[in-house]
Amino acid sequence: MTTTAQLIESGTEEFGRELDRIRDEVLAARGENDARYIRRVIAVQRGLEAGGRVLLFVSILPPAWLAGTAALATAKILENMEIGHNVLHGQWDWMCDPKIHSTTWEWDFSTPAEAWKHSHNFLHHTYTNVLGKDRDIGYSALRIHPEQPWHPVYLAQPFYNLVLAMFFEWGISIYDVELERAWRGEKSWREALTELRGVLGKARRQVIKDYVAYPLLAGPSALPTLLANLAANVIRNVWTHTIIFCGHFPDGTVVFTEDQLDGETRGEWYLRQLTGSANIEGGALFHVMTGNLSHQIEHHLFPDLPSNRYAEIAPKVRELCERFGLPYTTGPLLRQTASVWKRVLRLALPGGTG
Repeated sequence: MTTTAQLIESGTEEFGRELDRIRDEVLAARGENDARYIRRVIAVQRGLEAGGRVLLFVSILPPAWLAGTAALATAKILENMEIGHNVLHGQWDWMCDPKIHSTTWEWDFSTPAEAWKHSHNFLHHTYTNVLGKDRDIGYSALRIHPEQPWHPVYLAQPFYNLVLAMFFEWGISIYDVELERAWRGEKSWREALTELRGVLGKARRQVIKDYVAYPLLAGPSALPTLLANLAANVIRNVWTHTIIFCGHFPDGTVVFTEDQLDGETRGEWYLRQLTGSANIEGGALFHVMTGNLSHQIEHHLFPDLPSNRYAEIAPKVRELCERFGLPYTTGPLLRQTASVWKRVLRLALPGGTG
């Protein structure tokens, strides 16, 4: 296992101070341009969703079905990734706009916002890639680092990872309840069932909206509308799964042990975020469609900075890594995706290496 000592012999705290300076510069520069950006993205997302829904009302016609499905899938991706995920991180709380605030936003996703903020914002971002603490390492279902003990169930992980990709939001919803901890006696079943009821309540609303209400409103186009909603959700799920996995599990990412958290300094925390994440290269539109999680390294270093600033600070972070002799894992989407799937296949086998 690679340790921080192997990655950098000295200068960790200076590295951290340099990153703090980058963060402070962005915090001081936030303003109307940033606010205009997020409001524009929200307006585009809502326009795409409304336009897609209208087209699906006449989706008995194939061109309308294709256009409506594409518009709806794009709207769902934007809502989840560039808007919902980032709003829930508090990236836009500084605007003091109650409509774009982490305490009031509820997103188009089966996991309730409050449950997501605990499992993602707190657990994952605090304990990034710490084996035994970060439950996002394999999502309690996949072996994606050789340090994870092998079990025969992992032989099937190439298949069930594909299924997980298609139904990612539902897998995450159940995963966030932490049922395995209740089985092990680490949390009470009362607590788990209370959380499960919250998830099921949110899931019921999602199902009624996409698979009952809108199809019924479409009248003669009810069945095509239902199928379009299913297709849009699957497209959104597969895209989200791909971007998240490429940001966390390609070759080059590092895992840590719990004992390495003892006495962890600010600089060492930054170092763990850097080496536990990976970027995906692409153009401006691609970055928006990933929720700027194509800048996963910058997101993990600065999870509460406005996402539109990641492209601006990425060259500074990369230059800093070069100066300190640190890795900066990045690559195009196809290469990162292939790397992840090769890892899933390799580590399905006993004795597989990362």
